[in-house]
Amino acid sequence: MTTQTTDTLLLVRPYHFRKNEQTAVNNYFQEEVVGEDVTQRAQQEFDSFAQRLADHHINTLIMQDDGRYDTPDSIFPNNCISFHKRTAVLYPMFAENRRRERQLHYLQALGGWGLHFDDIIDYTQHEQENRFLEGTGCLILDRIHRVAYCSLSPRADAGIAHQFCLDLGYDPFIFEASQTVDGERKPIYHSNVMMAIGTSFAVVCLESIDNRYLREEMVQRLEDGGRQIIAITEQQMQHFAGNILEVKSVTGKPHIVMSSQAYEHFTEAQIQQLQAFGEIIHAPLDTIETAGGGSARCMLAEVFY
Repeated sequence: MTTQTTDTLLLVRPYHFRKNEQTAVNNYFQEEVVGEDVTQRAQQEFDSFAQRLADHHINTLIMQDDGRYDTPDSIFPNNCISFHKRTAVLYPMFAENRRRERQLHYLQALGGWGLHFDDIIDYTQHEQENRFLEGTGCLILDRIHRVAYCSLSPRADAGIAHQFCLDLGYDPFIFEASQTVDGERKPIYHSNVMMAIGTSFAVVCLESIDNRYLREEMVQRLEDGGRQIIAITEQQMQHFAGNILEVKSVTGKPHIVMSSQAYEHFTEAQIQQLQAFGEIIHAPLDTIETAGGGSARCMLAEVFY
């Protein structure tokens, strides 16, 4: 039986964390961090977050970035690689310095934990064509009904998304999601900041989908898949309320993981809705969110094995 969630997560502890100058060109969530010791603060947030997951009996496989390759965004491994039972997928990355993250050798590390993948699907050659698809940052997977939701952006190419769907057996749902930046509507860099799909719920910033037809079609598709939709505003999205992930403990208990900032920007009614689907785990990730422009979900590469 196909399940939506896993109890095993791959995380990468940062070595030298900073605002990545190469990704800031189209990640409008990134900002400068005030003060020194940005790396140290990010590491402290990471450690606290990972411990919170472990305390709830979720398998956390933690790699340490050793700093050899100048990889400021290695803390976000879900963009570079994804795992699908015995298949691993490698993705083409927009920023050149993010391509170096592949030198961290995720598969070798997982092999050290006894996890071996028979089939490797590699899309990284598309980088030579300036075409990108940044993993489950761009692909929001309904694993139960085999639908891959993908919002187009400079980091999400429709053709590669369709190829992923052919290779992995998904039906593509391609759309455009936008945010207001200095009075202009601009593409949201990753789908996973504006939507998340759990076993029985979906959190979606419907306001970001300007095409009314596609917005209504998405609602219909999610509801047909048995998801209760929790609609968030663009302001809530800006505080990473869409960047959440349902996981389960080793005993099968469902949890919903998010940052404390995201938690604080849900309404009480929305929190009650979410708590019906799983216990909420949240931790402060302010430095990581501000400089990195990503939050809790971005830090988690789901390991299905």
